[in-house]
Amino acid sequence: MKTLQELEEIRKRTLDAINLRKDTEAIRVVVGMATCGIAAGARPVLTAFMDEVAKRNLSNVVVAQTGCIGVCRLEPIVEIYRPGEEKVTYVKVTPDMVGRIVTEHIVNGNAVRDYTIGYYEAHNN
Repeated sequence: MKTLQELEEIRKRTLDAINLRKDTEAIRVVVGMATCGIAAGARPVLTAFMDEVAKRNLSNVVVAQTGCIGVCRLEPIVEIYRPGEEKVTYVKVTPDMVGRIVTEHIVNGNAVRDYTIGYYEAHNN
């Protein structure tokens, strides 16, 4: 069993991590991890984003997961939220696409248009 001091330290670390996630200046990468997303390959995509962000030491980027985003046929879906900008939704994301998304969009601020939902819908209907 944990001592009260150990439990309090765990509580403090957890609250600190939660407060980091609330940073309004952070860029958020949100990966759809509902059953549909997981079945389509979202878990390796989430891991690839976490690895790429860690490798580049991007302290202003938070990678998180969410439930169903609502367009199951386009999973894995990743949404990027940059402060003061419109959300960008990437669809049918693979781990191979992550490096380009991080470089062009997260680091340089330019969405990778040919990976977005708008581009996909315009070119696949």
